[in-house]
Amino acid sequence: MDERGVPGPEALEVPLPGALTSLEICAGAGGQALGLEQAGFVHEAVVEIDADACETLRYNREWKVIEGDVANVDGRAYARIDLVAGGVPCPPFSIAGKQLGQDDERDLFPQALRLIDEIRPRAVLLENVRGLGTRRFDAYRTQVLGRLRALGHETWWDLVHASDHGVPQLRPRFVLVAIRPPWAAAFRWPEPLPGPPPTVGETLRDLMGSRGWPGAEAWARRATGIAPTIVGGSKKHGGPDLGPTRARAAWSDMGVNGLGIADEVPGPDFPVGQPPKLTIGMVARLQGFPDDWKITGRKTAAYRQVGNAFPPPVAQALGTAIAAALTGAAAAAPATETRHHASLASGT
Repeated sequence: MDERGVPGPEALEVPLPGALTSLEICAGAGGQALGLEQAGFVHEAVVEIDADACETLRYNREWKVIEGDVANVDGRAYARIDLVAGGVPCPPFSIAGKQLGQDDERDLFPQALRLIDEIRPRAVLLENVRGLGTRRFDAYRTQVLGRLRALGHETWWDLVHASDHGVPQLRPRFVLVAIRPPWAAAFRWPEPLPGPPPTVGETLRDLMGSRGWPGAEAWARRATGIAPTIVGGSKKHGGPDLGPTRARAAWSDMGVNGLGIADEVPGPDFPVGQPPKLTIGMVARLQGFPDDWKITGRKTAAYRQVGNAFPPPVAQALGTAIAAALTGAAAAAPATETRHHASLASGT
């Protein structure tokens, strides 16, 4: 590994015989890739166009990082890997992105479908904002599902809540899973964890008190809810703060100043009754990143990476469910309904 944390060719991860392999597109800061790794997948490559995010990926793992546009990736080089996964950009389907859908140049679903066609993986995992699940995009979803079925996959959409998987944040994501027969018959959505997720106070108590702030314990007792959705923004819009007015009001109720991101944890001289700002490390923990996962880049770039990430615990839960189907571990389980999960049957 060189001084920039970039591995040489000899250091890149080589899949073990029998290992489940994957290609990750639109990898960002690596939240989904990390969770899939924890579920047992070995990444043959991760693709990301943002230079800061690529540095984060290289710093934390010796994965093969392809820095560039996913449109330039030749899927034939990854033929027959087990899983194609990614967090395709959400602006085409988000309110902030004006919900232009397939008319938005940032819509990378066509590129994802091209790669799936070229690679013919056994499974697919793609995630996006909940806006993709609205009636406005019924025809678009039907088009995507039709293409995947034509490629031989059985398909499922569902709204997955990060808080169901231990993430202390209100973060619903619309998830697509597609698996080819015969493995599709064994797929089951991951069950929510028993009990509620930890609160913001429980999650951040030790960090808030790590530099001797005398108000840390009282603050933690006040921060009894989970975080509102953390939004990273884009290079054109959004800075290092905790989101729009409604989100900042929710943060204020938990004693957090949402008007910016702190450079450091509050120290012994920070006023006891004054709401602190969160640091990048705190926000990363609220996204489910482990503390040893370093987010590189300047503060705005680092916050954007964290805010746009897919929480690793959610990716791990989904990856574990997909891996169980692919390895036959869930073969005795009843088959999941093959068009979409029951929660979407009413069109909600």
